This record gives sequence, structure tokens and C-alpha cells, in this order.
Amino acid sequence: MKDERIQALDPATKFSVVLCDCTAAAVALARGHLSGPTASHYLAEALAGVSLLGAETSQVEETVTLRLDCPGPLGGFLVEATAAGTLRGYTKMKILNDFDGLGAPKDAKVLGESGTFEIIRSVPGEILASGTVAVAQGRSGGFVARGLDAFFAQSLQRRVRTAVVAAAGDDGVPTFARGALVECPPDGDAAAFEAVVEVFESGAARKALAAGAASARNILKKLGLPHAEVRRTDPLAFACRCSAERAAAMLAAVPEAERASLPPQIDVTCHMCGRTWTVSTARAEGGI
Repeated sequence: MKDERIQALDPATKFSVVLCDCTAAAVALARGHLSGPTASHYLAEALAGVSLLGAETSQVEETVTLRLDCPGPLGGFLVEATAAGTLRGYTKMKILNDFDGLGAPKDAKVLGESGTFEIIRSVPGEILASGTVAVAQGRSGGFVARGLDAFFAQSLQRRVRTAVVAAAGDDGVPTFARGALVECPPDGDAAAFEAVVEVFESGAARKALAAGAASARNILKKLGLPHAEVRRTDPLAFACRCSAERAAAMLAAVPEAERASLPPQIDVTCHMCGRTWTVSTARAEGGI
């Protein structure tokens, strides 16, 4: 799969399916933040999770945000997806020396034994919907997927199962970031959904997503939905709304007395993507 989100429908069971691959976006973002391998792993997982949530958007300027606050060394993350398929975000910690270079990280050690997920759908100037769920670590599945499942079940009362997988090399560059979501609507085949749930609970869904030949059709087969029909495909890509103009506007908001003590130029780093803009303080004083 290339960076894209695929939405499918299985006519027999009435299940809706969302598949995503955002590997290239995760690579670009991790490099922008100069993240170590552990932070890159969770940043890639988070991007895959919010990419799945992006299928929920319905308005042109809508954004969905996925935030995790946790007691572990990572601290959490915040990522977002727009209706146009652009992705950005960050982890609270970028380098974790106690975990980097020691293989695949363990959720309980890096994130802690529990965490709080917040999901917000918004358009400029307005929050459309939001939900917060507290999640404890479990024996199977990834923590991000557990958070998504809990959100759909508790906040939206919808029967959904998700799987999110990611990996990063010792150089901090993500090697893959993928996700899958299956939803059983109220009039869907409940017995068939139990079989799908078992595919997720057993780890088979995660294994299919992590496979080298992780095509959409192969994943659908592994989910037990070989006849699902692809209804929509949308590109996904890393992009940030930061700019030199926005950086200058932010600097212009600093009180004039404080701005007078600043050097002629100052570097402003975007916390959402890691890009640094060099802004003239004189330009900020003159406005945008």
C-alpha cells in the first residue's frame, strides 16, 4: 500500500472497513522532529490511528485530533488529520535514551499502565464533537487501538474493532505505519462480527498489516472479508499549516516591551512538525 486511506463495504455482512497506510508521512514527520526510534514508533502508530479517524470527517475544513496523555516517559502525543488527508503531530518526548536502540518498545514501560485519549472533530472556530476515554494496558493489541476501540464503544456506542501497527529502525526512521478498522452497524451480521473480533484479538489483523505484502486485498482476506468492495480511496500525506507569516504573527503578539529585548532575528520552531522559521523581529513589529 502507498500512503492512502481505503474505505470498503462488505455487502453480505454490511460491515464497513477502513484501511490506511501513512508510512511516508510518518517518515517525513519523524525526520522533521529528529525523533529517536522509540518516539518515532509511537508517532507512526498515532498517525495511523488518526488516519483511520479521518474517515469520520464530513466537512471540507474539518480536522480530527487524537491526543494521548500518559504517565510513562513518552508523556503522550498529539496528532491530527484533515479532511484533505494531510497529517501532522508530535510526541511530548523526542529522545528516550533508556529505550532507544533496544528493539521494539513495550507500551507499559514507555506509556505507563494507563492513559487518557481525547478525540476532537473541529472546523475553524468550532468544535463539532469530542470524547475522552481512560484506557488501561491490556495483554493483547496495541495501546492506540485500545483507545480507539474504547472511544467508539463509550463515546459513540458503535461496534468497532481497530488494529494499528508501526515500527521504526534504530536510526529513528519509521519502516511502516498502518491501520485497519471494521465496524458492524446496528443491522449488521452480529455472528460474523464475532469472528472478525477474534481476528483482531488473536493478533492476526496486526500481523497482516505488518506483512511486507500488505495490500488492501490481502488484508481484507485476512479479516475474513474477501468480498468487501472498495468504495473510496483518498491520498494521505504529511503537511503542516505553519509558515513564515504565521511565525511572524505569533512573534507580533509578544508584548512590545519584551520584543524590544529580542535579537534582530529569532528562530520559531513549529511544535506540530519540527520545522524552524527564522523571523525578523522588525518584520513582526511592522505587522503581517
